[in-house]
Amino acid sequence: MGAMEWSGGQAERPGRGRRVLVVGGGIAGLGAAQRLRAHPAFSQLRVLEATARAGGRIRSERGFGGVLELGAHWIHGPSRGNPVFELAAEHRLLREKDLSEENQRMETGGHVGLPSVTYASSGVSVSRELVVETASLFHSLIDQAREFVRGAAAPAPSVGEYVRGALRALAAGWTDREDARRLRLALMHNFLNVECCVSGTHSMDLVALAPFGEYTVLPGLDCTFPGGYQGLTNHIMASLPEDMIIFNKPVKTIHWNGSFQEAASPGETFPVLVECEDGGCFPAHHVIVTVPLGFLKEHVDTFFEPPLPTEKADAIRKLGFGTNNKIFLEFEEPFWEPGCQHIQVVWEDMSPLEDVASQLQDVWFKKLIGFWVLPSFESVHVLCGFIAGLESEFMETLTDEEVLLSLTQVLRRVTGNARLPAPRSVLRSRWHSAPYTRGSYSYVAVGSTGEDIDRLARPLPEDGTEAQLQILFAGEATHRTFYSTTHGALLSGWREADRLIALQDPQAQLPGPQL
Repeated sequence: MGAMEWSGGQAERPGRGRRVLVVGGGIAGLGAAQRLRAHPAFSQLRVLEATARAGGRIRSERGFGGVLELGAHWIHGPSRGNPVFELAAEHRLLREKDLSEENQRMETGGHVGLPSVTYASSGVSVSRELVVETASLFHSLIDQAREFVRGAAAPAPSVGEYVRGALRALAAGWTDREDARRLRLALMHNFLNVECCVSGTHSMDLVALAPFGEYTVLPGLDCTFPGGYQGLTNHIMASLPEDMIIFNKPVKTIHWNGSFQEAASPGETFPVLVECEDGGCFPAHHVIVTVPLGFLKEHVDTFFEPPLPTEKADAIRKLGFGTNNKIFLEFEEPFWEPGCQHIQVVWEDMSPLEDVASQLQDVWFKKLIGFWVLPSFESVHVLCGFIAGLESEFMETLTDEEVLLSLTQVLRRVTGNARLPAPRSVLRSRWHSAPYTRGSYSYVAVGSTGEDIDRLARPLPEDGTEAQLQILFAGEATHRTFYSTTHGALLSGWREADRLIALQDPQAQLPGPQL
């Protein structure tokens, strides 16, 4: 193993206080570090971040004359009790209307808002009435899918199979003409793809039905950060000493249940040693692992030594982790109407009741659910498309030119305007290709339950006889009711920091909220 590294800054006193390492500088890791730093027992604290920037899956970039969110987009459920909303409000990062009582009280049921306009692949726009009616039916089926958590036996393994079964029964009673029926089913197919983006999955057939309702929707109309989501993580970073976060420091292996020493602290032993890819080693009393589930899945057999207990490793393998990407298109002039916020794109040859066999390269763009119109910056006009699943991962392998050409053809086809000017440029996320992320966020997959999230969240060692709380786990995939969200990630970081504080100082008054 390489050289021991634990020097510099923060007025550290060797041998004094508990030495804590946080692996991962996303919002879970930053939240944990900020919470621990406020307590005198944790004067020796480091965050190891694999990349050159903090924020993890919160990633705001300047582009096209404004701020583009390559990662987290909305605050889901912006209301009192949501710590991300409360911090954003405290730091004045939100618009007045998003802070209003009226917005905080809105109950969306976790459903994505209706589109401003719906284009079909034959080049016609779909009647608002049909879209509203179909969305209402789809949302009621998703609401019903959430009810099985209350104890009734789930009639199907997955949300997708349940929705399709209910839809097949309903469709048998439809009396519309064949073309109207096809359009209705095509809309349903789009709404299922929207749900894939929400769940971060390739197909709703992969999302377990019985635990689906454990995910908790908070009140509030989802809102964005006008200056970028990263403003939030920047505020947390600003409260930490500059040298606390070590960038470009990927971890290779976490050695635990050991007895490690270093020359700078004679006579002291540490139960954990974090070995980095560059050979550097950090001995510690406690390590909080906040890396994405996608990374854990890929490295579950090598990242921990000794290996994880079987039950925990199985939980990592069984839980779902998929890809949701964004494609930003910049236009000289908008082709959409003023006030348009959301363009839905529906393929009339797609139906949730039929499987269409086709090659990814020929049809990947049909998984794109549509486009959100970004608030215009100066004279720039930008659409943001969302696409999930294997099609999204295939899109990452294409060149910018190929993506631009495909989406230009899609827009010309659905608007019925063969001369619609091509976008000026394209920018997109590639979360599946990101080596330290390997996807977007977690879901409870068929074959797993909410128990697996709790198993993943349990500290090591589990038997209680060795040194306590050697490895703790945080991140969105460790929060049973708020998985896949930034508030779930932040709360999980606070939870693990509080766990360490309680070990050192059982009398400590811990701050809220403890959702």
